[in-house]
Amino acid sequence: QLQLVESGGGLVQPGGSLRLSCTASGFTLGLAAIAWFRQAPGKEREGVSCIGGARGITSYADSVKGRFTISRDNAKNTVYLQMSSLKPEDTAVYYCTVTKNGYLGTCPLTEDTYAYWGQGTQVTVSS
Repeated sequence: QLQLVESGGGLVQPGGSLRLSCTASGFTLGLAAIAWFRQAPGKEREGVSCIGGARGITSYADSVKGRFTISRDNAKNTVYLQMSSLKPEDTAVYYCTVTKNGYLGTCPLTEDTYAYWGQGTQVTVSS
C-alpha cells in the first residue's frame, strides 16, 4: 500500500528555518516527479515546489524562490523541502505528492499532475 508521510513541521519564528521530509513506502520514487503543496486557512491549496525525475529539474512558486530548496534522495525514498527566511505568510499545512509514473520533463505545480498525497504537516511561522 502506497503511503507518503511528511514530517518536520512545527512552530518557528519569522526568519527561521525548517526542513520538511516526505518518505514514501510501498512505492519507489524512482523517476516520479514529487511536489510540495501548501494550504493556508481559508485559502486554496497552492503548489510550492517540485522536482522531476531523471534530471531532477526543479520548479518553485515565485513566493518561495530563493528561500526554499527541494531535493530528493532516491536511496532513502525521501524528498526534502528546506525552508529558510520563513515568513508568517508561509504558515500552512504542507503536503507532499507524487506522480503515478515517471516524469522526465519540467514538473508543473498543478494538482492534477499528481496522483498520491500525504496527510500533511503543519508549519506555523509566528513570533
